[in-house]
Amino acid sequence: MTLETKEKRFEQDIETFFLSDEGGYVSLKSSQFDVDKCICMDELCRFIEKTQPKAWAKYLKYYGENAQEKLYFRLEKCISEQGLIYVLRHGIEDLGIKLKVCYFKPETALNDLDVEHYEANILGCTRQFRYSPHNTNTIDMVLSVNGIPVVSIELKNQLTGQDYQCAIRQYKNDRSSKEFCFRLDHRFLVYFAVDLYEVWMTTQLKDGSTYFMPFNQGSNGAGVSGGAGNPDYPDGYATHYLWEEVLQRDSLMDILYRFISHVKEKDEETGKTKEKLLFPRYHQYDVVRKVLADVKENGSGKNYLIQHSAGSGKSNSIAWIAYRLASIHDANDEGIFDSVIVVTNRVVLDGQLQDTINSFEHKVGLVEAIDDKKNSHSLAEAINDGKKIIISTVQKFLFGYKDMDSYKGKKFAIIIDEAHQGQSGESARMLRRSLIDIDVAVKEYAEEQEIDVEDVDLTDEFINSVVGQGRHANQSFFAFTATPKGPTIEVFGTEYIGADGTPTKMPFHVYSMKQAIEEGFILDVLQDYTTIREAFKLVKVSEDNPELIEGAASKALFKYYKKHGYTITQKTEMLMANFLANGRFQINGKGKAMVVADSRANAVRYYLAIKQYLKDHPRESAGCDVMIAFSGEITLEEMPMEKPFTEASMNLDENGKYITTDKKFRKVFHSSQYNILVVANKYQTGFDEPLLHSMYVDKKLKSVAAVQTLSRLNRTCFGKASTFVLDFENTEEDIKKAFQPFYEESSMEGATDLNVVYDLRNKLNEYMLFNYDDVEKFNDFMSKQTGKGQNAAALGKLAGMFRPVIDRYRDLSEDDQYAVRDYLRKFTRTYAYITQIVRLHDKDLFAEYLYTSNLLRLLPKSGKDIVDIDDKVRLEYANLKETHNGAIILDEKKVVWVPAGATAPKKPNKKKDTLQSIIDKVNERFDGQFTDADRVIIEGIYRMFMDDKDVKKFKKYASDNSTEMFVNSLFPEKFKEIVTQCFLENNESFQKLFNDPEFYQKVQDVMAKELYKSLRKNS
Repeated sequence: MTLETKEKRFEQDIETFFLSDEGGYVSLKSSQFDVDKCICMDELCRFIEKTQPKAWAKYLKYYGENAQEKLYFRLEKCISEQGLIYVLRHGIEDLGIKLKVCYFKPETALNDLDVEHYEANILGCTRQFRYSPHNTNTIDMVLSVNGIPVVSIELKNQLTGQDYQCAIRQYKNDRSSKEFCFRLDHRFLVYFAVDLYEVWMTTQLKDGSTYFMPFNQGSNGAGVSGGAGNPDYPDGYATHYLWEEVLQRDSLMDILYRFISHVKEKDEETGKTKEKLLFPRYHQYDVVRKVLADVKENGSGKNYLIQHSAGSGKSNSIAWIAYRLASIHDANDEGIFDSVIVVTNRVVLDGQLQDTINSFEHKVGLVEAIDDKKNSHSLAEAINDGKKIIISTVQKFLFGYKDMDSYKGKKFAIIIDEAHQGQSGESARMLRRSLIDIDVAVKEYAEEQEIDVEDVDLTDEFINSVVGQGRHANQSFFAFTATPKGPTIEVFGTEYIGADGTPTKMPFHVYSMKQAIEEGFILDVLQDYTTIREAFKLVKVSEDNPELIEGAASKALFKYYKKHGYTITQKTEMLMANFLANGRFQINGKGKAMVVADSRANAVRYYLAIKQYLKDHPRESAGCDVMIAFSGEITLEEMPMEKPFTEASMNLDENGKYITTDKKFRKVFHSSQYNILVVANKYQTGFDEPLLHSMYVDKKLKSVAAVQTLSRLNRTCFGKASTFVLDFENTEEDIKKAFQPFYEESSMEGATDLNVVYDLRNKLNEYMLFNYDDVEKFNDFMSKQTGKGQNAAALGKLAGMFRPVIDRYRDLSEDDQYAVRDYLRKFTRTYAYITQIVRLHDKDLFAEYLYTSNLLRLLPKSGKDIVDIDDKVRLEYANLKETHNGAIILDEKKVVWVPAGATAPKKPNKKKDTLQSIIDKVNERFDGQFTDADRVIIEGIYRMFMDDKDVKKFKKYASDNSTEMFVNSLFPEKFKEIVTQCFLENNESFQKLFNDPEFYQKVQDVMAKELYKSLRKNS
């Protein structure tokens, strides 16, 4: 027997499913559609007549034999003005007659007529659909709803030498966007390119610039870790899920009703409004479907961890899930949740998330955003009033809970944006406690304690807190993160029992970093990664050789090198040369860069150095400018007479005005006015700028911080094909270690030993810092402070209670003080974490938790060992050498986390050594086998100047004048005199100064600033 392998057979097999009872479609011929109008009016009229007989009879009475034509013209006008998706959902009106063009599946089956209307929809499947009166081209397969075509499918078969890419080319080259039926949101809402192995899709044809994206499950299937593509399917086609799941009758109608969205976006740079249709990517469709199915089956009370990579369209996924949870009903047609609360950990409500949720079509009043213009009381009002979808920062629960009702019988879905271990904080604890079903919680507590419900006294702080601990049946958490660590998985993950009986927790749904990269939704930021080794040599210039704490002194020496003007200048030259030669020309000449500094002060130094570089290289850097992002105020020690630097005072918009808001900052940086951004902590996370191409890292990065920082580069946009990282601080191994846990899927094996909190308490007790009498006295006192007015002496009494404990703490050795603080932090943090998982019926432990939480705030902070060595050392040699250039390759393996136990605190290293010995050790660590070319010649100039007869005069100059005056006016002549003398004494080392005017100026500026700082310090 000969197997049919032609494309028509592929087409026929798909049609066979669509026309089956399971598929839910009927066959419609292409000839039944009016090719000029691209619609089958007979089917539409038949549907309206069947489902709305009275309205149709009235319509016929008005228009008679012209009714069908009049209906078309009214329908076409409404579609042209409001879009097809709006008309499908809301219908049309004509002369006061309301007509629905389709009915969607009701949330409940309580109304038989609603169900009957839905079942009356006519979903048609048409092969070889002719779409234009101008040619005889046909689309392989078209799906329609009541005669209106909504889905286009082009099929290709590798066995005939074609694949999905051929289908994409066909859409781009042979399907003109000028055709009536291909207008955005006019007829077709989605276009699929399908072959035997892959599915790709788009929502808008733009001829040659049409952008298709993969619509595949992933190499290992949907919702689990894997790469691009689809898994093998031994029972049929690998792409079967498209017609058997996604486009099956009920599913397509659900997508039309609840997923597809017509979105308008304003381009901040051009001011133009762009329109697009949102159609879910497969993993988004899949996670919504699976979450809803599980909630329908299990009701409220479960937690769901959703590990979706950056670039997964998280905001849209959250919005779709939020809307669906707001209206979901169980098998008994009862609503499952009273409110859906979307929370973010960012202090300022995420504007993108808020805008995304609000952009989806919904009824007025359905969504309430508690943004920075509203307070915690507004949050309480929204929850008390039963708003269906509420968006808020988690911090607002810290105070808002006071105004919240005691909820009885209410259930909440809580969606967490960027879940992490911070969910064990006080704000998150208040969120959980304030939303419990108080009657159920009290009943559970009474049963556990074997007492009557009436005996549960909620005015007792312990009981009031304990009833809120653990998990609650009226709360479901849906936690999104791209970087889940062990504690996040333990709190929100889904539990499975391994073959050996070990409990394992895993994410409910995964869209991995690997799959996102392979599908092209994000760029791989590790593909072009250059690491630089910093080498330097310091020399002691002071006669004294004091004994110093080795660890603190080593840090001070490294800090001296990092902030040194020569170091900043050297790195600035390297990064600017790279950016001006490469990065700025990327993304069609729109490429931008981010410089990541290790401190706010060094961020300011980089900013000033880049500004100076741009000034010194006007031709090469034309069109470039730099912004800076940091919090608070900074005063540089080398510029003490300058006003403190602030972010607002250093960034100007296109009109020369200070930039004072986050929204304005992002808008201005996105514009062509700026293309370099220096940051220190701020904007290392939560900053989405697709035009970022290059990153220059001068900061140690670990774990989640490394992934989140470098991921600022991974956003895609038109013309962006690569990224570049130049890293002065981290090695290839450092970055690989940071990224590996989040490349594929993470899980947690085993469970936290809940008794670790007792182990930590026992460790604390060994130091005999306080006893339970102290704890009881504190809690008795606090329990009486419930009145509106606080006694004037109350705070003083509270402080007095802790005085003896603080005195005992001061009497401890330095190592023991360190250990006590560490155990206190671990005890309070562990108690807060464990009580998310389980209810702890231990009043004594709770009392100690309250006591130690306050004690921790009052204990004297361990003073940092500040070593001032700036006037005792000089930088003699320095160089930067490349150690890795190319891709950092991650392993194909899943990471398993294990619970952390009660670890003993590390003892602080207080070993002492002489300054010279410490310098020798630091030099050995950063040795670079230097040559004369690496000599920092300002050291020789500095020594000669300090021996000069005019040094006292210049000390006064430095003391009485600003940095700018000293550097630009007072020092240049003296510098020329000194370097001329140096040149005569050492021709070879100083020859470059006189052969290279730019280098001369650079050395003069660095020397002047270093000297200014030193002279002021010693004056």
